[in-house]
Formats: sequence, C-alpha cells, structure tokens
Amino acid sequence: MSDQIVKIAGSLIQHGPFNDRVYLMKLATDDFEYLPSIIEEIAQENNYSKIFSKIPASAQEYFLSRSHIEEAHIPGFFNGDEDASFMAKYLSQARMQETNSQENSSVLKAAISKFNVSKDVGLSDDEQFIVCSETDAPQMADLYRQVFPSYPFPISDASYLLKTMSEDFVYFGIKKNGKLVAVSSCEMDISNSNVEMTDFATVPESRGKGYSYYLLGEMEDHMRGIGIKTAYSIARARSYGMNTVFSRHSYIHAGTLVNNTNISGGIESMNIWYKKL
Repeated sequence: MSDQIVKIAGSLIQHGPFNDRVYLMKLATDDFEYLPSIIEEIAQENNYSKIFSKIPASAQEYFLSRSHIEEAHIPGFFNGDEDASFMAKYLSQARMQETNSQENSSVLKAAISKFNVSKDVGLSDDEQFIVCSETDAPQMADLYRQVFPSYPFPISDASYLLKTMSEDFVYFGIKKNGKLVAVSSCEMDISNSNVEMTDFATVPESRGKGYSYYLLGEMEDHMRGIGIKTAYSIARARSYGMNTVFSRHSYIHAGTLVNNTNISGGIESMNIWYKKL
C-alpha cells in the first residue's frame, strides 16, 4: 500500500500511513504563507508522526515560525539561484529518536572518506547500458519487487512506472544477456533545473559489480545534456554502498532526515547529497 499524492492549490503533497507522514513535495509560490497550517491539519487529523517539506529558502521563515526545523540544505537548488531547505516537524517523541544513530554516523564518515575517489567500472560484452523504455516496465517492476520489501512510492507496479515515464522521469538500466539486472531513475524538475537521482536497485546476484556507480555517471551525462544544473539524492543513511557511490561522484552531504522514509521494511533515516552539474 502506498501513500496518496494530492494537489492543494498549486502545491503537491504526499501523505498516508505507509510512511506515517505528510511530505510537501513541491511548494507553489503563492502558497508560502498558508500551506504550513494546512499540512499540519492533515497530519493531526490522520495522527501522522512527521511532516517533511522541501521548500525554497525564501519560505523558510513561515515554517520556522510554526516550529519546523531544517534538517538539510542545498545551495542553488532552484534554477541555480535559490537554496532549498528540507524542513521537518515531529509530532511524536518516538519519531525524533534515531535508533541507529551510531551505525548511520559510521556509514556517513566512511562514505565521506571516499569523496571524489573515482572507481574504474566498465561493462563486459554481455552487459549493456540502456535508457529504459515502456517495454522494460514489467521487468523493472519485477526487479524492484525483488530488491525492496517496501518503498515510499509504488515502483513495483508497472503501471506506476509507465505513468512516471510519461511525465518527468527517465529510467536507466543495465542488462546482462538481455535481462535487466540494475536500474535507476532521474526525477526531473525541469522548471527549477534540478533532478533527483533515485530508485537505484541491483538484483542480489549481481551486486558488487559497481552498477550503481556506473549508472550514476551515465545519469549525470544525460542530465547535463538537457541543461539541468543541480543533482541530488535521498539515500538510506545505513547504506554504505549508496552513500559511497554519491561521495565517490563528488556529491556533498547536505544533511540527514531522521526517521523519514518507509524503505526495505521499515522507517529509516535518509542522507541528502547534492552536486552541481
């Protein structure tokens, strides 16, 4: 079961019991002053334990005045000009407590130690990099179903993947002997010239080959080619592999979202990384 995505005035939010939160995904300019109170009402009515908001820095004061705190910050996120603030408001003490804080800190420290340390990853003759098409959607959904016991968006549903392909998503993959073994996506915000590098997954029997590292390099080239200025990602704080992939590609750690996302079977903290393309 996935949370619902709804539009309120010009803004976009996701909310539901699966992630036990309200997520303000996109804040419209005209909604700055009154939307915080609306999303708080939604959270209280549904007894959610967290509100998570991705907003322009110019809107931050409205959220701070209502006891939201900044958990991460990306410079020049909007068209290379305005910063982004990732804000949180906790509606329960338990949601604020990071149970794996020591492990997450160790992972982050190890990942940062690999900053800008490149890795030599190539594909063999039986491996092929692809930009995924609609015909790949069933294989993609099956791969995601194998890898993630839970995920904040319904990526194991081929119809969802097809819908996003028709919007602002581009999916990438690696096939081995014609079978999809790794996949990832770019969720583009073209009007604001930023992109989320996300949905990385590799089938268990093909891990350790550097596929995610390879895909990220190809994704960056693709996004540069269409003029996107800033790339970012929201990675599981406990995942040494993914945090290291971003650090090796010179992404900068922007902050940690505590107990933010239902992924791989439970609510986990997430690290935000960014890079100017």
